[in-house]
This record gives sequence, C-alpha cells and structure tokens, in this order.
Amino acid sequence: MPSSFKPPENISRTEYVMTEIKDRLATRKLGPGSKLPSIRNFATTMKVSKSTVVEAYERLAAEGIISSQRGSGFYVTGHIPPLSLTDMGPKLDRAVDPFWVSRQSLETNETFLKPGCGWLPTSWMPEDSIGAAMRSLARKGSNSLTEYGTPLGFAPLRHHLSRRIDAQNIDVSPDQIILTDSGTQAIDLLCRFFLEPGDTVLVDDPCYFNFNALLRVHRAKIVAVPYTPAGPDVEQFKAILKDHKPRLYITNSGFHNPTGASISPITAHKLLILAEQFNLTIIEDDIFGDFETTPAPRLASFDGLERVIYIGSFSKTISASVRCGYIAARPDWIDGLVDLKIATSFGGNVFNAELIWHVLKNGSYRRHIQDLRERLAKARIDVQSKLESLGITPWITPKGGMYLWCRLPDGIDSAQLAQSALPQNIVLAPGNVFSVSGTASQFMRFNVAQSLQPNLYATLALELENLWSKKEGG
Repeated sequence: MPSSFKPPENISRTEYVMTEIKDRLATRKLGPGSKLPSIRNFATTMKVSKSTVVEAYERLAAEGIISSQRGSGFYVTGHIPPLSLTDMGPKLDRAVDPFWVSRQSLETNETFLKPGCGWLPTSWMPEDSIGAAMRSLARKGSNSLTEYGTPLGFAPLRHHLSRRIDAQNIDVSPDQIILTDSGTQAIDLLCRFFLEPGDTVLVDDPCYFNFNALLRVHRAKIVAVPYTPAGPDVEQFKAILKDHKPRLYITNSGFHNPTGASISPITAHKLLILAEQFNLTIIEDDIFGDFETTPAPRLASFDGLERVIYIGSFSKTISASVRCGYIAARPDWIDGLVDLKIATSFGGNVFNAELIWHVLKNGSYRRHIQDLRERLAKARIDVQSKLESLGITPWITPKGGMYLWCRLPDGIDSAQLAQSALPQNIVLAPGNVFSVSGTASQFMRFNVAQSLQPNLYATLALELENLWSKKEGG
C-alpha cells in the first residue's frame, strides 16, 4: 500500500476501496466465505475514513458481493468472475437473422461504428432539454417518481398527442390514445390483442426487421408483399389478401423503414378499399413522422381510425433510453387494450411519459426537429456521394429520414460484407434481415447519421475488394 492515499482522479474514495476488494476477489486473495478486514483496520490500511469503508462495504453488499452478519462483520458471498475480452466483443459466429443487427448494435460498445443501427448519435439528441425536464420533475416532487400510472397513461401527454396527431388530419380524442413503454410494446400489445398462434400477418418486403422478430415470438405466419417507391405492390397485395386472408398488416407509411419511400395517395386509397373488402386491420407505425418536411399520406387519415391503428414513439427524436410510445385507435379497441395493458404491465410508466411531455411542450423541441431535418439532409447528400464512389447505389433518394436503402456492387452478398466488417468494429445492416422472402441479399441499409466517419469508407472499400478477390479465386 502507498504511504499516502492517491486514488485515480476519475473515481471517488469509496469506489477506490470497492475496487480494492473486487481485485482481491478476482485474484482469489479472498474466497467465498472469507471474512473482510474490520472497518477500522481497512480504513487504516487504505488511508481513508471509517465512513468511507462503511459506504464501500454497504455498496458491495447491495451488489450481492458481500454480506453482513450482525456482531461478526462482513463476509464474501462469491467470486467476481474475471473479465474476458472475448465477452466484450461481438459474436462473430451468430447467424445473420432478424435479431442480428439488433444484437450487434446493442451489445457492442462505443468503439464500434454503427451505420447499421436504427438510432441517431447521442450528440444529435436534445440532452439539455431532457436534463431540464428531469430537474423539473425532481424539484416538484411529482407522483411520477413513485406511483403507478393510470392504464391509459399520463393525461397531459395524451392531450398533447391528440393535437399533434390532428395535425396529420387524424381526428382522435385523448381517450382514444393509450400510452405504451415504446413503439415495440405498442405492436406487441396489438399482436396479443388481435392474434392467435398460427394467424397470418402481412408485412412489406423489405420491412423493419424487428416486425419479423416480434411476429416470430407471437408464432404468427408471416407473408410479405413487395414494396415499391409508391408503397406496397397493390396487385400482389390483393392476391395475398385473397389467398392468405391475413389478420393484420403492419407497415410504415411515412419514410418507410428500410427503404425511405413514402406511400402515394392512390396506393393508400386502393389499400384501404382492399382492407374493407377482406376485413383486414392495419397497424401504421409513424415513428419517423417528425423527420418529414412535407407530410406524406397517412392511412389513418384516410380511414378515420376504423380499420387503421396509428402508433408512434419518441425514441428516434428525443431518447432511446426514455422509452415512451402510444397507440391511437377506435374506442372499443382501446378499451380492450387497457385491460390487456393492466394484465401485462399493470400501470403505465408515468415518469417517462411526464418527462417526454415536458420536452415536447418546450419551445426548443420544434427547433430541435428543424435542426435534425437539416443535419439529416446534409448527411444524406454526403453519405450518398461516398457510397456511390464505392459502387453502392441507393434504391431511391428519399425526401427525408435517416436511411438509405442501397444496392451493393454486382456479386457482393450483404451478409458476407456485414460479417467481414464486424471484426473491423463496424456493424452493418444486411438486406435479408429485412426481407421475409430472402430476396435482398444485394441490399444494405445505411443510417446516414451514423455513416459520417471517414474510416468507414476506407474499411468498406477494403472489405469489398477482399470479397471480390475471394469470389474470383473461388
């Protein structure tokens, strides 16, 4: 031990004491059942106060690493397993399926480039507004810090959402809106509400990969309709409804994920006529709506929420950590969803809902969205140019949003490219994770906000060259 206490500058004295205990456990100087030094003796050894050691021991006990025995002291409950560098890295042998991009994006650390992920960089998010909202909630001692939320969700946010949705020409009252913990939970609740195992669900091809993953969990039969720059192929849509009689259709209509396309008014009207004819319910996910400068048509607007259920969340524009989504639907469906929500999660997450409401009602949110639109437009031009220089060409040039859906050079398989890039600390989104039919092997989705690092393109060029060499050599 040093003669004077000099812990690293970036940790507190308590953390320094905790680290010393954990190191002794990891190196097996202390084993299960071993008694820790007394508070007085360890304070002397570590050159800290007794209160510091008390706090360190209490924190270790809270972590379950040690336990206290009245009148006897503190004892080790088990070993700290040694940290393995292989556990920190990506799972290189994982199958490339609808979970692949999510697992790699979420499990890898900040040293990885993530052009395949589905969220904006932290520096693009309204951290100051989120912090101010949190401080406001803490100061006023809101019940949201401790109480269950009502089943429908925080009323002021539902009223605010009613006005926002009305701007899309969708007439909905606050009582027709139920808050959820995320957009994903919204779809999960709706699948629980409408589906039985084995029911058929229609999705776009390509579509957001987690639609497929979630439907697998619900043991649904998934069928897909080819997606065009104007929306789903109407003739094939009709044929699928006739042959498979799906219970639900799940789609994005504004800035479709992954293509970036927007449904045309003509296509929207034709789909709704078919939905009425074949008794189809439509879930319209509008998570990217705030990125639009000129709003695209909404199925829910044309339909009046008769057959269309409108959902959204704020993970793309406010925070992926402060989870909050919503469902807007006709009253009888909302009533059933309330019971289902109580059964599966009891109360709503009122803290997140109130925090989101504080951010939305702040005048800075409008400026934040305008800034995001401008930054994304600039990034889209920059990224498209760099990709095209590598022979990677966009399927369309979207009018906004986060994504470019791109065709790779002939002969290049996107799954192979994604797997070869992963050891280089790059997470890509290969086409077939979005495609039920498996016909998108030459496509890849790029998040333009996450594709601005110059070394990304140098690595892509090298990996493309390597794949070509292997192909020619084989």
